[in-house]
Amino acid sequence: MKRPDIFKKNAWDILKGAVLPVLFTLAVVLMIVYAINETGESSKQEGARILEDSIRRAVITAYALEGLYPSTIEHIEQNFGVFIDRERFIVHYMAFGSNMMPDIVVISR
Repeated sequence: MKRPDIFKKNAWDILKGAVLPVLFTLAVVLMIVYAINETGESSKQEGARILEDSIRRAVITAYALEGLYPSTIEHIEQNFGVFIDRERFIVHYMAFGSNMMPDIVVISR
């Protein structure tokens, strides 16, 4: 007796049954890994922005209270409660004079 055609499998059927689900799963995993990586980068940039804003507010507060801008970032850390995680961030603080706003740049490591 002759077998029906539904039991015959060609190469496309085998490909659909075995390889396509694996490729789909791999694509989903890669998208998840990419999304997690992008979230981490965004978090680093946001942390740097928040630290820079905190330093600026402390500098403005120092100017309002002391009548001059702090000459060093250490003065801000010691007297105004700003914590700088030097393992995560590089802080560029350049004071030009006691009556000019310093240049402040925070970069993620």
